Amino acid sequence: MGKSPALTFSLELEQPVPYMERTRNYYLGLGYDTPYVWAHHSEVPFSPLLKPLSQSVVGLITTAVPHDVTKGPQGKGAPYNTAAKFYQPYLHSIVDEADLRIAHVGIDRRNANMEDSACWFPLDAANNAVQAGRIQTLSPHFYGLPTNRSQRHTLEIDSPIVLEMLRADKVNVAVLIPNCPICHQSQSLLARYLEVAGIPTVIMGAAKDIVEYCGVPRFLFSDFPLGNAAAKPHDPESQALNFELALCLLEDASAPRTTVQSPLIWSKDHNWKLDYSNLEALSADEIVRLRDEAERARITARELRMKSVGI
Repeated sequence: MGKSPALTFSLELEQPVPYMERTRNYYLGLGYDTPYVWAHHSEVPFSPLLKPLSQSVVGLITTAVPHDVTKGPQGKGAPYNTAAKFYQPYLHSIVDEADLRIAHVGIDRRNANMEDSACWFPLDAANNAVQAGRIQTLSPHFYGLPTNRSQRHTLEIDSPIVLEMLRADKVNVAVLIPNCPICHQSQSLLARYLEVAGIPTVIMGAAKDIVEYCGVPRFLFSDFPLGNAAAKPHDPESQALNFELALCLLEDASAPRTTVQSPLIWSKDHNWKLDYSNLEALSADEIVRLRDEAERARITARELRMKSVGI
């Protein structure tokens, strides 16, 4: 008898980052004794395409926000900037210049690129798809969804507003691009809401566990740092490939909970996955500092939210 082939296994770090577990342990380690309860659904709505993408109006939905110079650092190397948060859905002309930033959410600041907006907003790739006839057109606006820990607020207040915006712009299909962990949950909840309303969706995300735990119809997973789910920095080929994969997923998925993983690799060195919210890599002094920082951010966010939406 011949020898059996040797068993080979992938390295543990080749697996997606467990963001729910990592976030839970991080905040418990900072002294918060009530773990966040993530959204989870056993049933997932699914709305098939009603017409080809070449005859469809596509809307882009982001959790990034237009740059406001009055709200502090938001560029390369900017720390977590609570002051730049927004708490009401917005729309912005798709043809007017938009300098979108992600400093207001919990991205992977050690590894994600904070300069090239194509990493988190695939506008160029979408415009190229229009020029190629792959989709008919983009909607007149793109849309901003607030990052909200309140799942009820996302579903009962923010999602109806976004749906109304999409209907006004005659959007047939929506592409949702989240950034931080809570962004992924908020966009997943919105995707579910839009599907029930008859608008097919696809999420281009980087937090696989959060999106799949919530339960969505279609998910393009890129094993990239949080904040860079759309593409690799300064890499038009990765922009085009990932956006095309998202379009193919819209066309080919025949049932909900369809996940496709992009073949793109962020780095041959997977150690970047150890950086995000990893208490084991922090000293006692750093943990104290981060606890103080988290409390200040929580208070600031609450004050801004009260001024913006009154709750």
